[in-house]
Amino acid sequence: MSGSWLVTGAGGMLGRDVMARLTGRDALGLDRSALDLTDAAAVAATVAGARPDVVVNCAAWTAVDDAETREGEALRINGGGASHLARACARAGAVLLHVSTDYVFAGDATAPYPENAPPGPRTAYGRTKLAGERAVRALLPRTGHVVRTAWLYGAGGANFVRTMIRLESAREHLDVVDDQRGQPTWTADLADRLVHLGEAALAGTAPAGYWHGTSAGHGTWCELARETFRLLGADPERVRATTSAAYVRPAPRPAYSVLGHARWREAGLASIRDWRAALAEALPVLVAAERPIGARGTARPVGDGPQPNAYAPSGAKRHG
Repeated sequence: MSGSWLVTGAGGMLGRDVMARLTGRDALGLDRSALDLTDAAAVAATVAGARPDVVVNCAAWTAVDDAETREGEALRINGGGASHLARACARAGAVLLHVSTDYVFAGDATAPYPENAPPGPRTAYGRTKLAGERAVRALLPRTGHVVRTAWLYGAGGANFVRTMIRLESAREHLDVVDDQRGQPTWTADLADRLVHLGEAALAGTAPAGYWHGTSAGHGTWCELARETFRLLGADPERVRATTSAAYVRPAPRPAYSVLGHARWREAGLASIRDWRAALAEALPVLVAAERPIGARGTARPVGDGPQPNAYAPSGAKRHG
């Protein structure tokens, strides 16, 4: 059962891949210029008019550091926007797949966070995303699916892997943090799983609740950078390990962002593959999207990349 689909945040890195995965189906993609999630009336009218069976919310405030001083603005999108969309889905009888983040956890675990682990955000960004999660679950107890992801990269936006591709040809050495561990996840892989999850939800085989959409395996940012260099045919030893202390940010980064995937197995669905296999397949696509610039020069510490679900304007797009 495929149904009709509405994708918010369709102009961002993940939203673009979700729309690509829905090619040939009845799917409407809207970015911020076409739908501002903070406008409750606009959200209600849009969902009522589109009459989707499944809504995928890829829209979010993703500027992690800026949220520390602009938490109210971030909350309007990540909390209020999610609430408006969930309420509209409740009226329309639509399934909602709401994309969230590992930042809802404290990031100090030593084993993968299960889907039912208690949240404990340590950043303003994490608090605003948790508010959105809770709104979705409260308003859509039977049809609200919260899908947490992390460490996203893809061809459709700025991200850590694309930065490494660019800097490999511009810097002799790079210092990359080696004390933050997570699961690098290709947006194309996550998009594929979101569509499968939506289909299973419509079929009644994927219950509402919390899901984790990250790759299998785990690594550090330094390990991800070295693997990227290796796949580019460059010497991985040009990437030198450093600590988070060398790259201080306004919002503290989680030391451990590894998420468990038990819900997928319980529902009889495949979770995302190992991150190294995904990166090997994704790299040619990312290289084609990236244009090396600059010249080799002094190395500087490199931290984590942007968070998922870019909230960028580019209009509306419809398949089907």
